[in-house]
Formats: sequence, structure tokens, C-alpha cells
Amino acid sequence: MKFYVHERAVSPLVDWFQKGLVRVLEAKGETRAMEGGADVKLVVNLLDPDSPKPFRRKGQATFVVGVMQGEPLQDGLDGLLHRAYPQLVRSLSNLLIYLIPGSERPDRPRAAGFITPEQGSYTLPYPQGQDGAFFEAVYERIAPIARARLVIDNIFETDLEEELWEGDELTRALGEAGRKLAELNLLPAPFPLEKYLPPREIIHLQRLYSMGGLSYGNLSCRKDERRFWMSASGVDKSNLVQVGRDILMVKGYDPERNAMLLSVPPGIEARRVSVDAIEHWMIYTENPGVGAIVHVHAWMDGVPQTEINYPCGTYELGRAVAEKVRQAPDPTRAVVGLKNHGLTITGRDLDDIFARIEGRILPQVPMTS
Repeated sequence: MKFYVHERAVSPLVDWFQKGLVRVLEAKGETRAMEGGADVKLVVNLLDPDSPKPFRRKGQATFVVGVMQGEPLQDGLDGLLHRAYPQLVRSLSNLLIYLIPGSERPDRPRAAGFITPEQGSYTLPYPQGQDGAFFEAVYERIAPIARARLVIDNIFETDLEEELWEGDELTRALGEAGRKLAELNLLPAPFPLEKYLPPREIIHLQRLYSMGGLSYGNLSCRKDERRFWMSASGVDKSNLVQVGRDILMVKGYDPERNAMLLSVPPGIEARRVSVDAIEHWMIYTENPGVGAIVHVHAWMDGVPQTEINYPCGTYELGRAVAEKVRQAPDPTRAVVGLKNHGLTITGRDLDDIFARIEGRILPQVPMTS
């Protein structure tokens, strides 16, 4: 894996961190690049907290880890997400490492906070004097997710049957399910990118990822043996109405082009399907009895969970969730925890899912390192 260190450290703590991280990356056989070209898989972007400048990616496959020195958390580590998440968005990072200064040695951290775009956050304590063990632990958390492969491209084909242009009973059921999620308070408001990013960076996001906002949760239901309806990316899930804009027909995955295949009506400017489409596609393909899937940023006690917090929209996350579904006593009625993220719930239909989760959902996702 090629990696590149962008910018210079603005504090002794960040300088210490980047040197230690580079040491462990090189010791693991990773190759340091002198510039951040399209072939670079990992970029370590050293950020100034007062002016966090994004690294301008040359391609979708580049995973950017922002590193910055944070403020001492007077309200304890519970305030980590509130303080650090806006900085993650400002810096357009895939992962932000927020170094919390120690009280005795400000050039060493009390802990490193890890923050993801899915609003996951956890801390990795720094054991005083044990630099090797600390950076080994940092590497173990970065490497698997940096290598993960995004499946976010869409290929639109105007071959949707005319009788489905206005939807069917299944799209109406998805609309009703979206409203139920809102009633259960399981649809966090989309994150206001325009509040933290200048127009130029939002345009860059749209061009690179076709992404105009951060929105959480998605749902889908099977149409037939090979196709399923799914909510679009970045839309209000409590108001799913229009086919091609709010709800998409997914008909497959093209491994050669690493893209989801979608059927849409003619004459419509289609939205991208949810980034979790690859995960839903794997589950439906492997389990003919699954009729619906709901993903929420919430939790249930006692559920099996994935071991690595892979980013949304990656092949590896889809594979990890599909494996947990496969291992469930009844894959058609599985509940899988996504580490530091939320739940994926399968059902024979949408009503089956809601009947099983109502009264059992916990709004707070437990965060673990």
C-alpha cells in the first residue's frame, strides 16, 4: 500500500505522532510516496485546527486520515464527537485522528480519538512510554479500512418497465417504512455540509463522489429474484415518493466496473442509490428468503457484530455483514451490529422487521476500540 504524508506538523504532538506512524507503516512494508497521486491508497493529512485544509484527492480510492491536535476535553471523552466531527467534515477526511493532549506532557497524548463520517467515535489510550505498542494499535485500526474498496459508482440504464415508473405497492411500503423510522426517531438529520464547507469543496465532493450531503440510514425491499427497490443516497428517508429520485431499482453489481447497476425511467435525472447497496445486494443474492432490509444508526443488546469498522459503501463492509447474516440461526430474520456504526436488520418483509425491533431499539450505538 502506498502512503503519502501531506502538509507539515503544526505542533510537537502532531510531529511526534506522524513520525511514529510513518515508522510503523514502513516497518509493515508499506511504501512512502513523495506526492499524493491517484495510485496512493492512504494519505496522512496533518491539519491545523484553526484552518484544516482538505487534501484534494485525485481518485475515489484514496483514503484520507486527518490528524490534528485537539483541545483538552474538560467535559471528559464524552465531548469528543461534538468537538471533532465538524473538523472531520471541514477537512474532508475519511477518518479523523484527534490527539487529546496529556496533562503532564503536552507533546504526548492522553489518548487518540478516532472519528468517522458515520458519526462513530472511540478513543485509544496512550500508554506512557510505550510508543511501539501504541502505534502498532493505530496501524491495526487504519490499515484494514484504508485498503477497503468503495463501491459507490452507479450505472443507470433506462430500462425500467413503464408500469413501474410511478412505483408499485413495494415502493409505497418503503415510503411508509421511512415514515415509521422517523416516528421512532431513527433518522438523524442530514449533516449540513454547507455550514462547514465552502462551495468550492462541496462541488469537489459532488464531482468525486456524486455526494451532496451526509444522511444516515437506508431501507430496501425485494422486487423479484434478482432485483430490489432501495432508498436513494442523501434523501429524506421519511419522504420517499419518486422513483428514480427517492427510490431506485437495483438490478445487479458489475465487478469489472465496480459499480451498481440501476434501472430508471427515461427522462429523469436519477439520484445515486444508497452507498450500502453493495451490502444489500450481497444479502439478497445469498438469501432468497430475505424480503426486506433496514439499516439504522441505533443498537440492540446482544447482537453479533462485525469486527472492523469498515467505511460505508465498501465491498469489505458488505462482505462482513453478509457473513454475519449467513451465520444467523435464521438469515431471513437476522440482526447484525456494524461496529461503531449501527444495525442491519433483515426480514421477510418490512412489517416483519418493524414488528421485531419496536421497543428493543437503543438510540445510542456503543463505541469500542
